[in-house]
Amino acid sequence: MRIVRFWWVALWISFSMGPLFCQQTDRPNVILIMSDDMGYECLGSYGSLAYQTPVLDSLAQNGLRFANCISQPLCTPSRVKLMTGQYNYRNYTHFGFLPDDQYTFGNLMRDAGYSTAIVGKWQLNGLAYKKELPQWKDASRPNAFGFDEYCLWQLTATAAQGERFSDPLIEANGKFLERDPNAYGPDLFTNYILDFIERKKAQPFFVYYPMVLVHNPFVPTPNSPEWQDPALRTKQDPRFFADMVSYTDTLVGRIMAKLKALELDQNTLVIFLGDNGTNKAIRSRTDHGNIRGGKGNTTDAGTHVPFIAYWPQGIGENGVETGLIEFSDFFATLNDMVDGKHSSDGQSFLKRLTGTGKNKRDKAFVHYDPLWGKNVNQYRNQFVRNLGYKLYANGQFFHVAQDTLEKRPLLDRDLERKQKKIKTALKKELARHPVFE
Repeated sequence: MRIVRFWWVALWISFSMGPLFCQQTDRPNVILIMSDDMGYECLGSYGSLAYQTPVLDSLAQNGLRFANCISQPLCTPSRVKLMTGQYNYRNYTHFGFLPDDQYTFGNLMRDAGYSTAIVGKWQLNGLAYKKELPQWKDASRPNAFGFDEYCLWQLTATAAQGERFSDPLIEANGKFLERDPNAYGPDLFTNYILDFIERKKAQPFFVYYPMVLVHNPFVPTPNSPEWQDPALRTKQDPRFFADMVSYTDTLVGRIMAKLKALELDQNTLVIFLGDNGTNKAIRSRTDHGNIRGGKGNTTDAGTHVPFIAYWPQGIGENGVETGLIEFSDFFATLNDMVDGKHSSDGQSFLKRLTGTGKNKRDKAFVHYDPLWGKNVNQYRNQFVRNLGYKLYANGQFFHVAQDTLEKRPLLDRDLERKQKKIKTALKKELARHPVFE
């Protein structure tokens, strides 16, 4: 009798727990890769004629390419908005700093049962404010923001102490890696990710990879002929930018090859995007003209970035999404994916990914106050835009679909009825947000 009773209890447990295990197993892995200072004009799938990006172009062709992703114009404002899903006026207090009280998508994914890792560029400890922010020396902050593991540049050491490319200065899980003059930082970061994937392949994992490429200094990569001469590895020249874009593509290819080798590629959501526009020193040829990088500027060249999603088992239909996406939407989407209960300023695009609904965002808002340097602060501004038009807080109104460089502001006396209606709607959206003091 006891044996029968035990068998029934065991059967009941297996049925009750089984769906939970299946749900955990079926959950997609997520790898979010963000290139540093790469505008949309750098990828072939967005019309570039200047750079070689076959891996990323293939992901775009076989996944979903978002044609109109709007970032913040600078690295830290973008990272804070991306990681927390909040507009900058809520939680951006210092350049290079993420406040202690913030809940990030790392926290979100770890709370949902994912193994989590952040690898690449940190720059969120407030290193420029050592007297004001004692957190600068706290090497555990990535863990507090939801990441089980980390391998990072610029955590508690500045770029002046060690750079990110040749002979990099990198901290991993509380310790500095041994310096190696023959090492290339982006390779070390990617190697760490490949190892993490191998170790966590039996459970859902979330990797956030804020790359150090393609930020200046523009220097040789291991694929550049100059790399063979150690004396030339730190030689700076804008011509190396093309090599850095190509190497970014190569590293993404290594990650994709690892996923395929472990048969994880079908149910892993791989996201690739840029954090802001390209460096102003770079001019790129595209099939729609030459584009000068606009990093730090609120124009299209400073805020229009590539965004590609690849997820064979999850994406409903490959192709191009022309609707707007803004950086607060990534937190909202991951929250939706794991059935989280956390609010944000973003709108989830999960249904657009899975083909079960449409992208509902019709306006994107940017509050930009870099809080660093006079030359950058001159671009401090707010704007709201739809696909065709853009309205700044100072009242300037542009038809960005026809005036991408924003050289010809539209005057009220010249507006057509449709344009007046659009401007009124954008003005109403701006009024929802606090103005600069």
